[in-house]
Amino acid sequence: MSIKLLPEEERPVEKALHKGLSTLSNGELLALILRTGTSSQTAMGLAESILMSVDGGLAGLVSLTPQELMGIKGVGRAKACAVAALGELAKRIHLKPISDKYRVDCASDVAGFFMEELRYEKKEHFRILMLNAKGIVIGADGVSVGGLTSTAVHPREVFSPAIKKNASTIVLVHNHPSGDPTPSNADIELTKRIQSAGRLIGIKVLDHVIIGDGKYVSLLGEGYIKED
Repeated sequence: MSIKLLPEEERPVEKALHKGLSTLSNGELLALILRTGTSSQTAMGLAESILMSVDGGLAGLVSLTPQELMGIKGVGRAKACAVAALGELAKRIHLKPISDKYRVDCASDVAGFFMEELRYEKKEHFRILMLNAKGIVIGADGVSVGGLTSTAVHPREVFSPAIKKNASTIVLVHNHPSGDPTPSNADIELTKRIQSAGRLIGIKVLDHVIIGDGKYVSLLGEGYIKED
C-alpha cells in the first residue's frame, strides 16, 4: 500500500510529529531516513525489505558499509550512504571524548570508552589507551587491524605512541568480531609479551580488555595479568 493511502496519522512523518518518534517501528524510522521508495516499493516497503535482509536486525545494519548496502535490491548510492551515515552517527554519539576529565579506574571504564566503537567491527582492531600518572586518559591510538580471527601486534607498535605521549601506563584493547570476548591463548601470550616489553621500557601495562558484543573481559580481572 502506498504511504499516501494510509490514514494521515499513520504516515511516518505525521506520526512522528504528532505522536513522537518513540511510537514508530524500526521500519518506520528507517523509512524516514530513506525518504523515498522505488518504482515498485514504498519507502516503508523498502525499509522492511532492508531490515529482513540484514542479519541481526538494527545491530547488523549499523555495521554495513555503503557498498554492502548497495547490494540490497532498491538501495542506490544516496540511500546506502544515508543509512551508513546513520550507523556512524549512532557509534559516535556513544564515543567518550578524550579529555582531562576522563579517568580510568577499572576495566568497565575502558570498556565504556571503546564498546560502541568496536562491538560491531568485522575485523579485529587493536587499540591502546594511554594514561598519565594520575590515571587520566591522555590519548588513544589504533595499533593494527587484523583478520576476523587474529591480529598481529609488535611491541614497538604498541609503545611508540605511548612514548611520544609520555604515558605512564597503558591499557591494551581489542575486539572479537564473533561477539564473544573470551580470551584466546594467542591473546594471553601477546599480553604477556607486551607486558614484559613494557617493564624494560618503563611503561606499565595495566590491563588488556577484550570487547565483545555488549560485553567484555578483563585479562587482569581473569588473573592472566599479574600486577607489578
